[in-house]
Amino acid sequence: MAKNTVNIMIVGVGGQGTLLASRILGNITTSAGYDVKISEVHGMAQRGGSVVTFVRYGENVAEPIVEEGQADILIAFERLEAMRYAHFLKKDGTIIINDQRIDPMTVVTGAMEYPENIIENLSAKYNVISVNAMAEAEKMGNTRVFNTIILGLTATKMEFAKEAWVETIKNIVPPKTVELNLKAFELGWNMNA
Repeated sequence: MAKNTVNIMIVGVGGQGTLLASRILGNITTSAGYDVKISEVHGMAQRGGSVVTFVRYGENVAEPIVEEGQADILIAFERLEAMRYAHFLKKDGTIIINDQRIDPMTVVTGAMEYPENIIENLSAKYNVISVNAMAEAEKMGNTRVFNTIILGLTATKMEFAKEAWVETIKNIVPPKTVELNLKAFELGWNMNA
């Protein structure tokens, strides 16, 4: 069991399933006997807004908020969100990025331009794992499970047994989506093989 508190951040855009991902992480860590704190901080529930969720677990977690420079894992469901929150990552932390572009309103309206080479620039400074989970989810016939693909990949960087993840997913996702989510998780899990 982890002695120190483990800090995970999930960042994305409203409607991408960051809350479902945080519920799965919160459930698996609670099931393992950890003290867990979850906080949605910059939550903009409407589609298109930036969403940030913190999941902290350990023997005794006092605060739900991850401080800058303290995240062990930063899960980014979109490239620009990865860039926006990379400064929260620890020196030896890992960013897992879904290589997808979703233009924020400032880009849509022409007020700003979407930055180029985000993943390359982040890779020069951080330990980055980048996957196009959306393309993989499209191949599976349901783009909504891209977040479970990312979780499968993230799970390989954590201490919990694969069976524990499978049980947690079965308990959290809607019953009619269990089989598809488990396939998506398996796909993500095998991406790091």
